[in-house]
Amino acid sequence: MASDGNMNSATQTYEGFVALIKWGTIASVVVAALVVLLIAS
Repeated sequence: MASDGNMNSATQTYEGFVALIKWGTIASVVVAALVVLLIAS
């Protein structure tokens, strides 16, 4: 079993990764919407 120190480190890494994916997805959707609006106009 992982020690408490390793588990805390892994949890922090995972939370950072999830936050990065979340904000990256939001940014990608915004950029895609802007591109669609520019092409449509």
